Amino acid sequence: QVQLVESGGGLVQPGGSLRLSCLASGSIFSLYAMGWYRQAPGKQREWVARIGSGGSTNYADSVKGRFTISRDNPKNTVYLQMNSLKPEDTAVYYCNAHRVQVGDYWGQGTQVTVSS
Repeated sequence: QVQLVESGGGLVQPGGSLRLSCLASGSIFSLYAMGWYRQAPGKQREWVARIGSGGSTNYADSVKGRFTISRDNPKNTVYLQMNSLKPEDTAVYYCNAHRVQVGDYWGQGTQVTVSS
């Protein structure tokens, strides 16, 4: 079992920045690939970014060059640094932990609103 708790969401103006954090507990954090997903009102949940257990990263085209995912294994935490935010980035952001042998775990989500 893995428990995930996101934080860092809020209201920000277009062009601004936020850093989301996801604290994991309950298992060996370093063995999991970690990801961020988001869901806007009326839309399906979409993948945003991923960082593998070895540190490799991948990004959705819509956030590439603006968002950075990172992990701190001793702190059991994954981060999402979001820069140059746009209104279309408004969504609930969810943290995901994935391991092939185990499956997926999800956090409860944190709201990000980009508006002037």
